[in-house]
Amino acid sequence: MAVAAVLAVLCAGAAPAADFKDPDWPCIQPKVGHISIGQMWAGPLPEGDWKADREVAALAHRLAQRRTSLEEAQALMSGFVQDGGPARREKLLLAFSGAFELIDHERSALIGGIARYARKQEALTGRIEAKQDDLYRLDALPEAERDADRIEELQDEIAWDTRIYRDRAQSLTYVCETPVLLEKRAFALARSVGALTE
Repeated sequence: MAVAAVLAVLCAGAAPAADFKDPDWPCIQPKVGHISIGQMWAGPLPEGDWKADREVAALAHRLAQRRTSLEEAQALMSGFVQDGGPARREKLLLAFSGAFELIDHERSALIGGIARYARKQEALTGRIEAKQDDLYRLDALPEAERDADRIEELQDEIAWDTRIYRDRAQSLTYVCETPVLLEKRAFALARSVGALTE
């Protein structure tokens, strides 16, 4: 396989980087390290430590978990405020604040993971290119001086590394979408809380 062909395969699988200030950011979506609760919630939020109240903390964790569907989250919140008066609504707002903090923390960790993922891809690209250079050099030798075993070994390694690169590049679309899904979850929770506390 020619050098140009391998590079074409690699470039075809790479997503364009949206944040040109960060060379490690491979996603189309802009890189935003943290989201602001003010983007999701316009009203006041109660002061206090949401972790201090065991019931509030338990609800915050349940709301933040992606395995809790938005329908389940809605039901949990509705049950939490049912017949509880203003005090329960205040506690729900505190739980939402905690859930938002947990979601933002998870999202921030994912963004750090995406950057590490991109650096691994970059390193893999470098290894493939170096092996392609070795293969090109060996192919250019006279027939009598060629190491057929090493040529075959390099071809196998390049094929394997290219497959790994492609598999990772295909996964990158999902990986890049996850922070966006977390933002959408926080926004959906805010809307639900707003409807229950107005």
